This record gives sequence, C-alpha cells and structure tokens, in this order.
Amino acid sequence: MGQTRFASARQLDVICLGRLGVDLYAQQIGARLEDVGSFAKYLGGSSANIAFGTARLGVRSAMLTRVGNDHMGRFLVESLAREGCDVSGIKVDSERLTAMVLLGIKDRETFPLVFYRENCADMALQAEDIDEAQIASSKALLITGTHFSTDQVFKASSQALDYAEKHDVRRVLDIDYRPVLWGLTGKADGETRFVADQKVSQHVQRILPRFDLIVGTEEEFLIAGAATDLLTALRTVRGLTDATLVVKLGPQGCTVIHGAIPSRLEDGAIYPGVRVEVLNVLGAGDAFMSGFLKGWLNEDSDERCCQLANACGGLVVSRHACAPAMPTLAELDYLFSSPVPITRPDQDAVLQRLHRVSVPRKQWQQLFIFAFDHRGQLVELAQKAGRDLACIGQLKQLFIQAVERVEADLRKRGIAADVGLLADQRFGQDSLNVATGRGWWIARPVEVQGSRPLAFEHGRSIGSNLQSWPQEQIIKCLVQYHPDDEPMLRLEQEAQLMGLYQASQASGHELLLEVIPPKDHPSPHPDVIYRAIKRLYNLGIYPAWWKIESQPAHVWEQLDALIQARDPYCRGVVLLGLNAPAETLAAGFREASQSTTCRGFAVGRTIFHEPSRAWLEGEIDDAGLISRVQSTFGFLIESWRDARA
Repeated sequence: MGQTRFASARQLDVICLGRLGVDLYAQQIGARLEDVGSFAKYLGGSSANIAFGTARLGVRSAMLTRVGNDHMGRFLVESLAREGCDVSGIKVDSERLTAMVLLGIKDRETFPLVFYRENCADMALQAEDIDEAQIASSKALLITGTHFSTDQVFKASSQALDYAEKHDVRRVLDIDYRPVLWGLTGKADGETRFVADQKVSQHVQRILPRFDLIVGTEEEFLIAGAATDLLTALRTVRGLTDATLVVKLGPQGCTVIHGAIPSRLEDGAIYPGVRVEVLNVLGAGDAFMSGFLKGWLNEDSDERCCQLANACGGLVVSRHACAPAMPTLAELDYLFSSPVPITRPDQDAVLQRLHRVSVPRKQWQQLFIFAFDHRGQLVELAQKAGRDLACIGQLKQLFIQAVERVEADLRKRGIAADVGLLADQRFGQDSLNVATGRGWWIARPVEVQGSRPLAFEHGRSIGSNLQSWPQEQIIKCLVQYHPDDEPMLRLEQEAQLMGLYQASQASGHELLLEVIPPKDHPSPHPDVIYRAIKRLYNLGIYPAWWKIESQPAHVWEQLDALIQARDPYCRGVVLLGLNAPAETLAAGFREASQSTTCRGFAVGRTIFHEPSRAWLEGEIDDAGLISRVQSTFGFLIESWRDARA
C-alpha cells in the first residue's frame, strides 16, 4: 500500500462514529431464540466493536456517539475506557435509553438477532455533538453505514466529514449494511444481510466520494453499486470515488483495490483468510476492520493489513461474543508463529490463556488485604462466648467499616495502595455485597476448611457455584499440598485443582491459590513452596495469584525467577499470616522487600482474632472493635512500607 500521508502529530489514530449498544448473547448454542434460558452481556454495535478492537491492538482510538443515562450506558463507557479507548466524545442522552440487541447461535448458518433500537440514544446523535477540535486531533475518522440511514444521523455524520476534510483527516467507511436498520425487513429480522433497494443505493452513493478507504462484504458492495454482480458494483463505486476499496470475501480472505477495477478479482491479489471452525460469524467484520486499521494506520503493506484483518476475523468467528472476542497482539503473534495452522482456536490452551491474560486488566498497586474468610475459628469464638452464630455476619460487616477507614487514611496521606478483603459466602455474604463494585481487591474461598484431600464447599461442580459470582471477585482456594505427598493423595488434590482452574477459565474469574505445606509432613524440604509452585505450573495450572507464607530472601529470588519464566502474566504473590504476631509478620515483610512478585499481604487472624473475642464476649463495643482492627491493620501497613522504603 502506498503512503497514506496521515497528518503528523495527531493525538488520536482513529475516531469511530456510530452504533454503541449492549449485545445480549444467548448462552445456549443450538437453541431457538424462543427457547434460550440465559444471556451473556457484552459491548456491541459495529463502530464500538471497532473502537474496542483497535484499542485492544494498541491503536489510539476514540468513540463518538451517544448512550442513555442508564446502567447499560455506563457499562459501555466503562468497557471502552478499560480497553484504553478515548470516551470523551460519548454524549449522555437523558431522553433515550441505550440501544440493545438480542443474539442467538442456532447453527453454523443461523444467527437470529433482534435489534432494540427504537428511538435509541446512539441514533439521536446530532451535528452539534461533533467537536471540531476532537476530529482535528485524529489521523482518521471511521463511520459505519447505519449512521447515514436517517436524516438526523446523516447530518451528524456529514458534519464530522466536513471537519475531517477541513483538517486533513483520512475518512473510512464501513458500509455495514443491515436491511432492518434501513426499515427494509420486519422489525424482528435482524439476521437478513441483504435486500436490494434503489433508494438505499442512491443514498449510499451520495456519500462514497467523501471517503479515502471503503470496506465491505460482497453484499455490501452490491448495495453500494446498485448491481447484481460484484464487478459491476465495484465499477460503479469506482466511478464515484478514488478511495481504496477493500472487499471481504468470507473464508476466501479479501482483496484490496487501489485503482481501476480488474476484469476478474483473481487478477489482483487475494489475501487468504485464516481457516478456522466457525462458531459465530457475528462481529467478524468488525474484527476484520480492527485488524486492517491496525496495519493501515501504521502505513503497512496491503499484505500485512490483510494478514492482521483476516486473523482477527478468524479468531472472532471461533468465539462467543463480538467485542470481548477481539484478539490482542500477543494472540496474533502466537497465531502467526505457530508451526501448524490453528484451525480450532477455541481448543488451543495457549491461545485461550493469552486471550484472558494479555487483554487490559485492572492494574493493582501494593495490596493491603484483610482476610476474614475464616469460618471455623469464628464459630469457635462465638460458641465460647455463648453467642448466636448470626452475630458472625454482623462482625464481618464491622470489618468492612475498618477497611473503609484504612482506605480513607491511605488516601488522606497520599499513599498509592489498594485495599481489599477475603470474605466467605457462609457468614460474609452481606460483607461481599457491600464491598463489591468499589474497586477493592475481593476474593472468596471455595475450599472446605481443613480438607485434605481438597474438597469444595459446594461440591465437585464448582463451576455451577461460580455462575452467581460477580466477575470482579477472585476465587481463593487454600490447599494443604506437598509435592512429596503420597501419590494417591497428591493426584486427588491435583485433579481437584485442575478442575477448579478449568472452571475459572470458563467463568472468567481470576484464581488465587493459597499453598500451605502440611506442618507435620515427613519430608520437610526447605524449598517445598518453590517445588510445589513449579509442579502446579508443570500440570498447566496458571493461577492469577499465589498466596504463601513468608520465605527467606534467597527463596524469594528463586520464586521471582520461576514465576517470571513460567508465567510473566501472573498478577503476583500475597503473603499470608497464619495468626503470627504482627512483629513476626513485619520480619517476613523485610525478607520479601526485594521481591518483584510479592505484591502485598492478605492477613486475617493476626488482625481480627483478639478484637473479635473481646467483642463477642461483650468487653468492647462496635466502635472499639473497628478501632482495634484498624490499628493492627495500620501497623502491618506501616511495617510493609518500612520494609520497602
């Protein structure tokens, strides 16, 4: 591809103008939409998928549209922002709701979808919403076809094009033809991809001369060219515009046409697609465009642009959803470097793992975690005090207030840190509910306390329980594990851990493994933790977090090297307390002070045991409990900070 001569020194690479809505995807594959029992919620809308997909590939993208002043609108804005997309151009519409789509996967050819877009927020975009300075700050502007389909969005899109032409911004059209959105099919027929219509063709042809790059499927070029065969349609389009034309040819791949239309498409270069098993074609075109733009904005060759585009499209058709299915550069590098073609991306363990860990994730600062997921210990204290077990839930709610105070104190002092908690479902559900959604680090246990071999509180079907967990909550599993355990015990525990890891992969929750070697084990090796973690990595278990006891400084060096070599995407290690005195824990913090993987501590009984006993016995009131917990928690934080000073 020749030089696209993008204007230099632009803050943004591409602004995407158009649809932004919620996709509700049927989770039962093969069911009629009428029979679906549950849906998964994702970001959707063609322009938004492209903004999301390009951001995930490292492109400086921005979204320009409207959302409703509702929960779904906030979800969409937060989802884009998390990927690194500029959301400053998204206006909040107080009169209209955010758009929504219901989608199903019936079979390889049938994808029923219903657009709920009557008077929706993104179709209310006005010319006044378009900020000239924002358009001028970008190399390129992308608009999708739907945002020319009504007078109002036509005016808004035309205003954006005016500013783009004025400020030397390259203009990209994704034809994105959906007959239902032009009123050409029944309202519930979002699946039909093509209906010939002379008025739509004339409407589209009015805008073609304004673009530098036009991308579409065969059917989309047929509507743009008002023809019944592709080459005739392309010649009509070429008569209206000098734009580079990119024709998507499905599994065959694509072709790029810069000048005259050839007598046969095969006379030009056909860039082959990635052959994969198709699960879901929805979103493939947006993924294709994301990959193509990644190369095009970098002024790469046609071949490279199409390699990226075809690979992105190929990966997305093998996955559930549109936007969250978009690949990262790490996934593409792995795909391109594979010695054999990967035809089932959904079954490639490395690719699936990369898709989870190489996407943008919340970045945690040093972590100060209050662990009060204890059940048996608090039951014992309550029974000794003659108290009803219901009071344990009240106690744990008071712990939340202590965490709030600690967080407020850290902020007041300008200390860069994150707080969090470990709480259980049995006594701490109310505490989990209160804590969730605040940006805290939150984990909850799944193991039966003291079980060896490992057993789960809700039975072997651990995945069933995870379905009701908020996505931000981390699965915590404590396992009393030694690599020299008697073989049947070791294999049973490893099978349980593998099942849990696979369940976490399916549910999308991060996993924390707390590994405590049994204290009475007949082979007490000094490097037991190192060997245990290495053994679990060898099995293919890659938890996001490890939780272990304090180690000598030289062991931390070994652990850092092991984790970096085996799992550079690991979130880190947190230190557990085991009811050790606060001063003993402080010594452990000093041993870990040079570790790059040790991210903080998750301590429980050292903080809560004595204040809880006193509260349950009636020696102190609520305020006294909160004050004492805050005091010990604060002492540990200062010990950690002193060790790392």
